[in-house]
Amino acid sequence: MRLFWLLLLPLGALGNDVHPDSPSSLQLNTTQSLLWGAYRPNLYFGLRPRLPQSLMTGLMWFGTQNYQSISQTRHACDQADDLDSYTWTEYDAREGGVQVLKDSKNNVEITTEFLKVVGGDHGGSWAARIKGKPINPSSPSQNAVIFYFGLEGLGGLDMDSDEDENGLEGPVKFSGSSPDLDEFTIRIQDGPHNSAVETGAHASAFAERIGKTHYLGLRLQPGTVWQAKDPILQNIIKQAQETLQDYKDPAIGAPDPSFVLQLTNDVYTGSNLYAVQKLFDGEFSFDVFFESGSSKQKLSSATIDAAIPALIESYHSRFQSTFPIPPSYNPSKTNALESFSKDITANLLGGIGYFYGTSIVDKGFAHEWDQDGEFDFTSRKRGDDDDEEEENGARLTEPMALLTATPSRSFFPRGFYWDEGFHLMHIGQWDNDLSLEILKDWINLIDEDGWVAREQILGEEARSKVPPEFQTQVPNFANPPTLTMAVTDFISRLKARTSGPSDWDLGMDMGIGVSQVPLSDFSRSTSGSRYLESRDLALSYLKSIYGPLKRHYDWFRRTQRGQIKQYSRQSRSRTEAYRWRGRSQMHVLTSGMDDYPRGPPHAGELHLDLISWMGFFTRTMREIAEFVGETEDESNFRDIEKAIVDNIDDLHWNEEEQMYCDADVSDDEESYHVCHKGYLSIFPLMLSLLSPTSPHVGAILDIIRDPEHLWSSYGIRSLSASHPEFGQGENYWKGPIWIQMNYLVLGALYKTYGAQDGPYQQRAREVYADLRKNVIDNVFKEYERTGYVWEQYDALTGEGQRSRPFTGWTSLVSLSKWFVHYSNSKYLIHFPVVLAEKY
Repeated sequence: MRLFWLLLLPLGALGNDVHPDSPSSLQLNTTQSLLWGAYRPNLYFGLRPRLPQSLMTGLMWFGTQNYQSISQTRHACDQADDLDSYTWTEYDAREGGVQVLKDSKNNVEITTEFLKVVGGDHGGSWAARIKGKPINPSSPSQNAVIFYFGLEGLGGLDMDSDEDENGLEGPVKFSGSSPDLDEFTIRIQDGPHNSAVETGAHASAFAERIGKTHYLGLRLQPGTVWQAKDPILQNIIKQAQETLQDYKDPAIGAPDPSFVLQLTNDVYTGSNLYAVQKLFDGEFSFDVFFESGSSKQKLSSATIDAAIPALIESYHSRFQSTFPIPPSYNPSKTNALESFSKDITANLLGGIGYFYGTSIVDKGFAHEWDQDGEFDFTSRKRGDDDDEEEENGARLTEPMALLTATPSRSFFPRGFYWDEGFHLMHIGQWDNDLSLEILKDWINLIDEDGWVAREQILGEEARSKVPPEFQTQVPNFANPPTLTMAVTDFISRLKARTSGPSDWDLGMDMGIGVSQVPLSDFSRSTSGSRYLESRDLALSYLKSIYGPLKRHYDWFRRTQRGQIKQYSRQSRSRTEAYRWRGRSQMHVLTSGMDDYPRGPPHAGELHLDLISWMGFFTRTMREIAEFVGETEDESNFRDIEKAIVDNIDDLHWNEEEQMYCDADVSDDEESYHVCHKGYLSIFPLMLSLLSPTSPHVGAILDIIRDPEHLWSSYGIRSLSASHPEFGQGENYWKGPIWIQMNYLVLGALYKTYGAQDGPYQQRAREVYADLRKNVIDNVFKEYERTGYVWEQYDALTGEGQRSRPFTGWTSLVSLSKWFVHYSNSKYLIHFPVVLAEKY
């Protein structure tokens, strides 16, 4: 048990830990410890529980150096705010964390400290400290900071402190209740050394309000608490407009904005939203305490004083043991690399959000080239006897819930299907059971036909960040099936957990993962995982998700099937060919590589990346089936896997071009190859589908290592630098460097082509070592230069570009950083392509 829990919990509570072999206790433990979190990642700081309708909080601030600053209020993460940086420097989903937000425009560095205190029957209590200091101490730093909280659904909120039209002094207290949280209190308390703006134009006229806490209680319509920023600011602006009527005369001059840009100190009957405003000059701090009525722990500022340093120390110690940096990588940068890696890992964890709400789905939509006459892509399968007409047009679904990591808090604060598999590999190494909680939520979204939307835009708050044209999901649209990465990664951890011969059969290669793990290293990073400690719980979990996963796999094979016989294509299998549905003339959004060059849309085209993903999906399903004892399924998957691998060569290899290509259909109804050197053409190697002895491995390595094509000093480019469309148009996947794709290449080079005997083994090792250094060094360099990790990196300069911070799959470099050369490595950590030295 970590140090700060010992500081927080009464002695009697230490005996209440659940037994790891009790399923009901396990569920209770997980629910309680993960109930509260920074689950509004779209905000700079927003807390809520994993409950559909409940309490949610948010933080806002603006400068009071002039009246215009209120128009640039900080609330939702927005690249246009142009913050220097904002990063969780420590974060654990069960304990809390520390975040630093640097806002030079308002000359303030704000630190948010969040502490979870588990106890009682309703998810426990929590405390938050909001503190700030000038970035430039020699310049003014005047800021208004607002903390708000609102309650959706049944229940109520009341302000217990006596109202005062001039504001309040001392702590401010609220009480509330809801069906899921039961009774609770919220207290907001000033730090000991706060100062307000006390001098300036017309200070005497506002003397009774200076230094006070200002407040507002509003009654908002159901489902609108997430829009709290607007009514709060409207209240301040209206108050300011009325106040400034008395100062119209230019000779009089306007009062200092700190005296005017204040809440009205009103509470309306039946308020379900409360905002508390504090105005500061220079350094400041205040604490927020949420205390569950069923918890016996009384929180105070002393609790935070003691617990946050312990939390930081615990996080750092655990991080060093979970993700140790070999000193041989870059001795002069070890400390900076460790700090960088801790930050982006914490940001990935701090970017986990809880979403609940409806989704927009159009079951009848299809492009003309999707309607190939062979399949019905509506929610019913071809051949079903059902005369009921399918509803066409966009419709709202029933509300759904999802706990998910998010790619980018500023630009993509929602769940993305193909991103999540990469997220969960990283999260699972830090907190195995948290990764399984997230995975189970995704599995629960798989519908009766096996479909899950590639973007999870659940509820109005999530939709507010998405352009209308991208909000509707279509049940025949897929995305790269990466969720099984998390499953096989979990199985690798299970195998590694067992010392000596056992039922786990340690020797099985788990697809994209690896299974040879030093147990001493492993146990340090996975302590406390109930699922890893109990074989029965692990198997029960895997069996519970196997059925939906198999249904999902069958959906892929049914709806994304491509045509072979119609165009006289020659292949060993007459069934295994695939085509992404949902493409437009210029984009194949469903592939994940949106604007990557393709041939003209046609019902007969075949996509190399999709058949490769299906080979990967089949292989991982085979391994899962083997592990849970589905022997007949395992045999079927093995046959399909072989057929897919055969057809990748038969349908997609172009001997003249010496590369793998898409296939399309000409105006004369003849099949031909569409060849574009880039990520697409290296997919069979990237997903380790080729034998190390395949002659095609050498040709792919030639493309990868050639600086005229994919190789750069910053990572592998998405499109050949010699391609006529390189860097053109939208230029999203026409050259820029993507970290998750480089990660897959590194994994294939290390665990397959550099590890197994073959004519290209030594070359694969050399490419691996150089690529590893290029990718890690560039992402780290750009983080030091800009304060952010980025969605992608420029193919010519290596500069970060597009959305930031992008601590989704770009955070994989915090794992990749510990790669070592083959000559130095003795053991593999279970993460794909993550290597550590054994001392």
